[in-house]
Amino acid sequence: MVYEDDLVTVEIEPSEIPWVKVFTKRKVKEFSECTVAEKTEIFRIIDIVEKSMLSYFNADKINIASFGNLLPHVHWHVMARFEGDSYFPEPMWGAKQRESNLDLPNFEVFFSELGKQL
Repeated sequence: MVYEDDLVTVEIEPSEIPWVKVFTKRKVKEFSECTVAEKTEIFRIIDIVEKSMLSYFNADKINIASFGNLLPHVHWHVMARFEGDSYFPEPMWGAKQRESNLDLPNFEVFFSELGKQL
């Protein structure tokens, strides 16, 4: 876990790319069921994560997605994408395009620093 407060948790998704998931603490199915405070906290965190990923990893693109067909609990994926990652330009859950040869800065350092920022 990267971060936790009364409203949300931020978890690492193990991957070849920097990827976190932002979950509501309450088990709600749809974003429209979130309180204003939960929505505000989610977007505060997404904003910080995106800026941090761009700065630290020099990502080519940040993908932000929210869907929960298999896990009907509000959560957002935030992923730093690179032209050389295994799936680019497809989504990370799509068809693999190549073997990755990414040489990225240390993930542990990033996630530790991100937790402090949040």
